[in-house]
Amino acid sequence: MIYKSYIAGLLLRVLLLLAALTGIAWGIVNTSLLFSLIGGGITLIILYDLYRYLIRRFVAIDDFFEAVKYRDFSRWFSEKHGPQDLRNLHRGFNNVNKTIKAINNERQAQFVYLQKILEMVEVGIIAYNLDTGEVLWVNESLLNTLDLPTFKNIGFVEKRRPQLYTELFDTYRTEAVSVNLSLRNEQLKVLISETVFQLEEDAFKLVVLQNIENTLNQNESDAWKKLLSVMTHEIMNSIAPISSLAETLQNHIQNNQQNAELHPLELDDLNAGISSIKKRSEGLMKFAKTYRSLSKVTHLNLEPVKVGELFKSISDLMQPSLADKPVALHFKTENPEMAFEIDSYLIEQVLINLILNAIDATQGAEKPKIVVSASQNSKGRVQIKVRDNGSGIPEEIRESIFIPFFSTKKTGSGIGLSLSKQIMTLHKGKIQLQSAAETGTEFTLQF
Repeated sequence: MIYKSYIAGLLLRVLLLLAALTGIAWGIVNTSLLFSLIGGGITLIILYDLYRYLIRRFVAIDDFFEAVKYRDFSRWFSEKHGPQDLRNLHRGFNNVNKTIKAINNERQAQFVYLQKILEMVEVGIIAYNLDTGEVLWVNESLLNTLDLPTFKNIGFVEKRRPQLYTELFDTYRTEAVSVNLSLRNEQLKVLISETVFQLEEDAFKLVVLQNIENTLNQNESDAWKKLLSVMTHEIMNSIAPISSLAETLQNHIQNNQQNAELHPLELDDLNAGISSIKKRSEGLMKFAKTYRSLSKVTHLNLEPVKVGELFKSISDLMQPSLADKPVALHFKTENPEMAFEIDSYLIEQVLINLILNAIDATQGAEKPKIVVSASQNSKGRVQIKVRDNGSGIPEEIRESIFIPFFSTKKTGSGIGLSLSKQIMTLHKGKIQLQSAAETGTEFTLQF
């Protein structure tokens, strides 16, 4: 038994104390002053020794509890000095410290492992105290997505970005929803999901934010490419009957040439067949070319281009189209020497499409005006804006204007904006829309 020696020592001291007290009593009864004084002295010595014998164990326990209180598990209790029972007690304390240190190391390793995983994922995560707003944890992905520095309390976001604070922290959602966040001069489409959890007496909120705009754009682009490839294949297959009809008419002509009496040639049938072939071929070829213009843009020829040179090229190209129209076209940039790597041919095509759409939108405006401007956003990237003061785009169709073949024009093919979006996706950029009936429409090309 671990405390056998402790019990034996305690029992011995109690017996000696009892004997000393008995000696004092005997001296008092027999009026022996010397015997009483000796018994009293021995009693005091035994009491002092008993006190030290008992208190040193409590002192050791207090030291251990103090180390636990301040989480000082590096404290080492001597196992080689002192009574055997005290050494056994110290050994028990050291075993407890070792176990707690092992548990802490394991928890720390798990925390670091989890932290590294959460830092690597492309999903923004933040957990904060609902009462105090103190941030429990936030990863770099969320900070980068929202263009925020590291912060310790969500009150920082409330002061700097009140609209972002309302959408992200001041609104509770029971299920994941997609939200358009306004970040400085651009719109960001994100998926937000959140939950509330309890740790002891504190309530925390966990918010998960995923930037889905690039994913949606890429998936949409890939899906349309596959669709267009299939449809082009089907269109080409539909030409087979036309080829068969042409072959039949050719056989009739050849037979007539060989024996006109036996195979008379019906000119009306021949003319009708040729007319059908021509009409159908022209329609199918026009349809196939429309699809091809969407599917053929698959790679870029990137080169450094200055904004001033790009704007001059566009201006020269648009002058003939604007010669007989009352529309004022202006190009603005603070730094014409600002350069960026693009496929100039494709970006010119995008800008021309946007300007032509703006010309149509400003019909009926009192002083039709189109402004094409270039600047750098908060991240130092080039952005080009095409703004008009036209009638604007109705809200109910804004989500559909980038879909291939969707058009509100009677003579439009519906591929201009979808092609522009595909070109911007290839440039690893995006095209964004802001429109209102009172102020007109603004397209922003983010590179």
